Amino acid sequence: MATANKNLSNYDKNTIPNAKDFRFGIVVSEWNDKITEGLYNGAEAALLDCGALPENIVRWNVPGGFELIYGAKKMIETQNVDCVITIGCVIKGETMHFEFVCEGVTQGIKDLNVQTDVPTIFCLLTDNNEQQSIDRSGGVHGNKGTEAAIAAIKMADLRKKA
Repeated sequence: MATANKNLSNYDKNTIPNAKDFRFGIVVSEWNDKITEGLYNGAEAALLDCGALPENIVRWNVPGGFELIYGAKKMIETQNVDCVITIGCVIKGETMHFEFVCEGVTQGIKDLNVQTDVPTIFCLLTDNNEQQSIDRSGGVHGNKGTEAAIAAIKMADLRKKA
């Protein structure tokens, strides 16, 4: 569990494979865009910091969380990427919608990882309120987009070596 005022997004670049030879796809949900833009910015900055070339980062926007799955699938099929990062944010409301979307996206991303040879990174914030999402998209708990980018680099490297 995250603790108050602890940034969980720090990484040691010396322990991360160089990303210069990898092509990354990032699929970003437009829903809760104040949050997803922060996550995207963290992911892009970390990829670039670790050597990724700007022209090897492909971004596609989709309307919401559920659409991340289809966007990632199409990106894998058409963009010759080494890894895809899916970025979204679902904030709990008063209905069961939260649970259905979170479960569906989680299972869909899992399915892509089982069914394709391209790793798909899960960066869907599933928070109880907007402040929790702000705290995890560049706030006091760091940026989950940054963490997703580091995972993407490691998984692209694993894919290349395997």
